Amino acid sequence: MAHSAQVDPAFVQAPEHRSKETISSADGVPLIDLSPLFSQRTCNTFPATLLAEVEAACRNWGFFQVINHGIPLELLKKAEAAEKEFFGLPEKDKLKVRRDEANRFGYYESEHTKNVRDWKRVFDFALQERFDATGLVLKNRWPEVPLGFRETIEEYARSVEKLAFMLLELISLTLNLPPKRLHAFFEEQTTFIRLNHYPPCPYPDLALGVGRHKDSGALTILYQDSVGGLDVKRRSDGEWVRVKPIPDSFVINIGDVIQVWSNDKYMSAEHRVSVNSERDRFSIPFFFNPASHIDVRPLPELVSDRNPGKYKGYNWGEFFKRRMDSDFKKLEVENIQIDHFKRA
Repeated sequence: MAHSAQVDPAFVQAPEHRSKETISSADGVPLIDLSPLFSQRTCNTFPATLLAEVEAACRNWGFFQVINHGIPLELLKKAEAAEKEFFGLPEKDKLKVRRDEANRFGYYESEHTKNVRDWKRVFDFALQERFDATGLVLKNRWPEVPLGFRETIEEYARSVEKLAFMLLELISLTLNLPPKRLHAFFEEQTTFIRLNHYPPCPYPDLALGVGRHKDSGALTILYQDSVGGLDVKRRSDGEWVRVKPIPDSFVINIGDVIQVWSNDKYMSAEHRVSVNSERDRFSIPFFFNPASHIDVRPLPELVSDRNPGKYKGYNWGEFFKRRMDSDFKKLEVENIQIDHFKRA
């Protein structure tokens, strides 16, 4: 076991948040086959059994995996290869597109989660570039090499965006809402895609690839390699369990925005990434986020005298910017959470 004096203290997790040597497999995380969307769906209806599976997964876990999702295997492998080629570049080449205080998109090697540095390197880019009144700057920096990198990653992003809207329709229906009820919130979306590289870590008992957190947006759609390391806190008993990588699948998790919209019917699940002492790990999360001008609050259709709104409204753009500020560097206070908007 490593001694904390051997590692930069910026990476050291508090003892209660460190990963254990052994962790159980999250066998209960629902696995949902989306093929009925393509074979059984009619113009205005979705298969009832599929809706029941999605509803149960969102309610009981906030996490699920999907297969037969309609995204070509060739594109997944192509995006994964482009990601590995980028992170394999010399550091001086990656630093040419390093993000900074003004614009948080591009390469970064010093990400923080809850004020502890993560053992990883990232490359972020926005699905739609923009600059708005909140001071939120979404401006992409693309490297000159590898050749074809931008085209491959943008093609991947457009394909996953279609899946995101499809999942949004399913979730809307499980809330007894029209399928496209939530679509307007994403017309000027702040969605971004991240490439993650987790190098081997000699201190797996002290550091984490990503510290414990809940995703602040609406949905996260994650493609991960076969190495594994994604841990989710099981709602039934609070235990950390490992999400087993399934080839060619996506891991889906509910974010804070859907938790608020659903008025706590669906809860954003806490998760983290444990490090591997021997192998590199790569993943590509797609963070599906609403427009910056959107005020997030419980949907009026889901609020009643019996079930009053559990959150005060908050502006998504301001919230998102503050969360990104805390990812960029260590702050002296805890970064903003949706619990700060919970009604007493």
